Formats: sequence, C-alpha cells, structure tokens
Amino acid sequence: MIRVCVVDDQTLVRQGIRGLLGLADDIEVVGEADDGAAALRVIEASEPDVVLLDLRMPHRDGIWTLHALRERGSTVPVLVLTTFDDDELVLRALRGGARGYLLKDVTLDQLVGAVRRLAAGGTLLQPAVTERLLRAVREGRVPGPVEDDAGPIQPLTEREREVLGLLAGGWANREIAEVLSLAEGTVKNHVSSVLLKLGTRDRTRAVLRALHAGLLEPGQA
Repeated sequence: MIRVCVVDDQTLVRQGIRGLLGLADDIEVVGEADDGAAALRVIEASEPDVVLLDLRMPHRDGIWTLHALRERGSTVPVLVLTTFDDDELVLRALRGGARGYLLKDVTLDQLVGAVRRLAAGGTLLQPAVTERLLRAVREGRVPGPVEDDAGPIQPLTEREREVLGLLAGGWANREIAEVLSLAEGTVKNHVSSVLLKLGTRDRTRAVLRALHAGLLEPGQA
C-alpha cells in the first residue's frame, strides 16, 4: 500500500484528492495538513511514501516546506500540485527538491499514475508544464542556472540528446526503451550518462539545467 500525505490549505481540495485516491486499491491517504508547519508534524508522524504539496499556502508555504524537509534530511518524494500561474515559483520548488509537478486539473488516472511513479522512485515532468518552463527560460522570465549544479556541461551524444528530450516529456525508462527500440538496461545507462554530463543528481534537475543551457527545443518535451 502506497501511503500519501496531502498538503493544501483548501479543505475542499484535500477532501477531493483523498476521495480520488481512495478509488485506487493500492493507495491510502494517511495524513493531511493545511500549511508547511503542520505538514512537517504530519509527515513525521505518518511516514508517507509520497507527499502531494501545494505551493501557495498562508504562513508556511510549499517552498518553505521543501527546504525544511531537506534540512531535516527527509528523503520522502514530494510532488508539487499547482495551478501553474508562476513559472519562477515552480522552478524554485524543483530546485528545492520536489521530484516533479502536476497540474491540479489532472485526471484520476494521471494523479494515481503520478503517485505510483514517485513511490517507485521515479520523477514526473508533465510535457505541458515543461514546455511552459522552456518558453519562460528562453524569454528570460526565470533565473538560471540551477544554483547547486557544479561544473561545465559535457557534450552529449546524439542518442543522449534523444533520451534527454524524452526525459523532459516525463517518459520512464521502459517507455523510452520502447520508443527507441533499446533494452531498458541500455536506456538506464544513457540516463546515468546524461545526469553525469549535466552534473545533476536526478532527472528533474537534469531537465532544468538542460532548459537553461539551451539543450532542449520547443516541441521536444
């Protein structure tokens, strides 16, 4: 059973998410919180496998919560739920350690799939949101680069660029393997090489740095 904590200041939103996730037989909502301070207490007490986090909340918001979790050494994967009206805020969340982002108008299947993916150790990058981030970066509306990425970017091979584009679209290794007609183990090696060459520790940060470095083009994500 996948244990989930929902953090959102709107009671109706939390109830809605709880109701939707309750339709999945392998997911259980074990905690709710209406701001960051409460979230820390609930997460510590309930030990969830995944946290669904709203960014805009009174008192202690989502960005504060992400940094507080990192300071405590928490490794629980966090999925940001957003209406996406602030490009820079979403980038700050990803830099703060969020494993992905999801728009609040998603379907039940998308929400359940996102929770399962993070619980399995993956990340989630919605193509529509990645495209908007790309436009924001290209237009200079968001700062860069990612502050804790170090060292120059090493040149990527043509195949690694293909893999990077699919990562930006939120594709899992198995899906990338099917599209490129490769073994899943080969794809895993390519992903590891992309992360190494971009100087990042996970897929989300790799896509962020690639966006700022101009390695992704409109329509590629």
